[in-house]
Amino acid sequence: GGLILFAIFSLVMDVFKIGYYSSFYSCLSAIKIIYPIVQAIFVVVQTYFLWVSAKDCIHVHLNVTRCGLMLTLTTNLAVWMSAVTDESVHKAHSKLKKNMTEEIFRWLLKVGMRSSSVEECNCNSQICQIFKNGYFWLYPFNIEYSLFASAMVYVMWKNVGRFIDHHSHHVQRLKFRLFRRTFFVGIMLGLIILVSGLGVLILYEVQVNSSAESSKKSQALTMYYIFNIVCLSLMSLVCIGGSVIYRFDKRDMDRHKNPTRTLDVALLMGAALGQYAISYYSIVAIVASTPRDTISALNLTYALLMIAQHTFQNVFIIEGLHRQPP
Repeated sequence: GGLILFAIFSLVMDVFKIGYYSSFYSCLSAIKIIYPIVQAIFVVVQTYFLWVSAKDCIHVHLNVTRCGLMLTLTTNLAVWMSAVTDESVHKAHSKLKKNMTEEIFRWLLKVGMRSSSVEECNCNSQICQIFKNGYFWLYPFNIEYSLFASAMVYVMWKNVGRFIDHHSHHVQRLKFRLFRRTFFVGIMLGLIILVSGLGVLILYEVQVNSSAESSKKSQALTMYYIFNIVCLSLMSLVCIGGSVIYRFDKRDMDRHKNPTRTLDVALLMGAALGQYAISYYSIVAIVASTPRDTISALNLTYALLMIAQHTFQNVFIIEGLHRQPP
């Protein structure tokens, strides 16, 4: 389901890219227009393949199957790297345009900072601007799709030739009742935090980008950090409470080999490393900077809580993944 959701947005992004590049067919190479078409076909075929075959443990033509799956995996990673690079270059160009005069920006593009010939073309029409802004806003969905598909293909690759001992794995079908008291409270609290977070983010972006007054920007930063500090504190307490509850749980730990769970743990820890690095560099920058004001204190608290929250959350999730069903 998640894969299909990201696939749909990736296809919409490809449509926007085709529309945007088609506006410059006279000053672009044909490969720029062909690429999103081929990518859209790849997304459709791969999504159908994973939907039909994701649970298969293949026992024929093992080497050919492993080779094909690894080729698909590397293709997804290449698409992911391409999307990240393209989005980063676009943001860098936008930042340069904002902070430099037009003459300096054109000179920088001429001496080697141009990423593609699209910058040479003019996008003056309204529909062209819609296509341009639309497909850059949709890049995160394409990035997530590539990572999502890579994870599923990796699990398929690990499952090639694997024999499952059905006696050691108990299949437990979870009965999800929306209006059971605990589920309902959790869902409602989660939705409140999600909607509040979106509201705070929109207010922060509007005030920081539109206001030239430093006091308004300071208020926006203060609001942003206080909201995140409260959320991270609550999440840390909940994760600690969940880990304490696990200590009183009488269920045994599941130590059987499970490629999906192993990948989940590796991705969880790998994703946390990036946030740990960001928080660490933030702490070093705040401690080394002068003078220290309220924003710096909030930023320091936010960085420390981010490290704590990710640590407690990862411990809680990993313990939960290794628990036997009830």
